[in-house]
Amino acid sequence: MITLDAVSKRYGDEVAVQSVSLSVPAEETTVLIGPSGSGKSTLLRLMIGLTRPDEGVVTIGDTPLTEHTAPSLRRRMGYVIQEGGLFPHLTGRGNVALMARHLGWASDRMDARIAELTELVQLDPDRLGQYPTELSGGQRQRVSLMRALMLDPDVLLLDEPLGALDPMIRADLQDDLRAIFRRLGKTVVFVTHDIGEAGFFGDRVVLLRSGQVEQRGTMATLVNDPASSFVADFIQAQRAPLQHLHEDRS
Repeated sequence: MITLDAVSKRYGDEVAVQSVSLSVPAEETTVLIGPSGSGKSTLLRLMIGLTRPDEGVVTIGDTPLTEHTAPSLRRRMGYVIQEGGLFPHLTGRGNVALMARHLGWASDRMDARIAELTELVQLDPDRLGQYPTELSGGQRQRVSLMRALMLDPDVLLLDEPLGALDPMIRADLQDDLRAIFRRLGKTVVFVTHDIGEAGFFGDRVVLLRSGQVEQRGTMATLVNDPASSFVADFIQAQRAPLQHLHEDRS
């Protein structure tokens, strides 16, 4: 569904992504994981065309992502960022309906789609009349997901959508998001720095290091057959605190 062929991106002297070739299968969830600065968010922005590669080609389906094709291809992709990225001067409904209104959807069509999405993300419909500052973090993320799904895109791209939430709200949204992904059968690319979240969501996991792919595969493969000491250390670093707690109680 999404293919990156030898894609590189630099910002001045800094190499954000270096010669990455990657295929994202249709109707599966691919998780991009890695330490800060490993290139996760840059790859996502390259996939949606918000950033252009210095080298290489990004293809969506059979169509190369270029300056000319990007506007139409973006309508096939929903994009969710940390803390939602909602426009503060618009209500929840105004944010959700923004692109549909821009494309000239009729009011009854918009109303029907918003009602469908409100039920899907389990949001109180009254919240759609409120502004982002009046919503909780979890509610903002549900509205942001509705906005991303409004045009019924083929692809969902999520950049650490749960990273700013407290643990209890995050756990609830993790359950709801995974259920939504499975129900809709979308192609999903999910960025996180959390190894547990990667295992929870990912059909496939891609571990990045310094703008390159260090290892890809199922989470079980990364855990049981790490390709390098970096992979083993990255996984162990996030597992260690709970392991130590268990050992202290033994």
